[in-house]
Amino acid sequence: MVKVGENDLYHYTPSLIAAIFAIVVFTILTIFHTYRMFQSKLLFSLPFTIGGAFELSGYVGRAIGHSDRGSLPAYILQSLLILVAPALFAATIYMTLGRTMRATGAKSYSVIRVNWLTKIFVTGDILTFCMQGAGGGQMASSDQDKVKLGQNVILGGLFLQIFIFACFVVVSIIFNKRLQKHPTRQSAAKGLEWQKMMVALYVVSALILVRNIFRVVEYIGGRDGPLLRVEWPTYVFDGLLMASTMVVWGFWYPTLIRPYGHQVEDAEVGVHLPNVDSTAHGYQAKPVAGVLNRE
Repeated sequence: MVKVGENDLYHYTPSLIAAIFAIVVFTILTIFHTYRMFQSKLLFSLPFTIGGAFELSGYVGRAIGHSDRGSLPAYILQSLLILVAPALFAATIYMTLGRTMRATGAKSYSVIRVNWLTKIFVTGDILTFCMQGAGGGQMASSDQDKVKLGQNVILGGLFLQIFIFACFVVVSIIFNKRLQKHPTRQSAAKGLEWQKMMVALYVVSALILVRNIFRVVEYIGGRDGPLLRVEWPTYVFDGLLMASTMVVWGFWYPTLIRPYGHQVEDAEVGVHLPNVDSTAHGYQAKPVAGVLNRE
């Protein structure tokens, strides 16, 4: 058992080897995503790439914490950046669903108008990012009231993020089922692998949801809770899951929703094929409050 000093910010000595390994992994993955982003010219993936940079920077903070367990800047660096990075991953994931709907010519299959879809989810994501960031800043305080406030704010942000992700998954599944039942001509375009893109969306959403649930349990336990007294859960239920998210998204990139030759042209994804009236299947209805499409 590691003796905890008065100025120590950890209940253990952060592993230098584990931190270096994480830094190397996230550096490679971030470089890979940066290459893919510029190579494909899909700049809406920038938040995802920044999220990777946040992850590797956070583990730099953990490496510093190995030799200086009382370093407040290093502690804030690792606790804050590792905490909020998944919100940046989520922003790109949300935007990808809207682009998939446009690329397949199936905007009316969404239960939320596509023009509002990205705005709603990304706005919610920004809110969760700010909440977690504000709460994380309070966690390093020596004032226990501020620490408790920080924990509650972080929990609020995490619960909101879980709720938003759950709604996102429901919207995705409904869209997927409708398009499978009534394919549009655009969805059959050569090279437009929208089904693989949807699978990738489900996989990364599940990984981030599991990670967020872990974080909720961790923060409910408090600063002296069992999950913050040991180091391995952070690597298994956060680091590993987020590295897996970057691997999945890196190989099943949003280029999947670009037809061969980029013959399709759309306001957001640059694609155009003969239009198919997807409203013929009864999915387009009068919007509810200007936002929802009902079946």
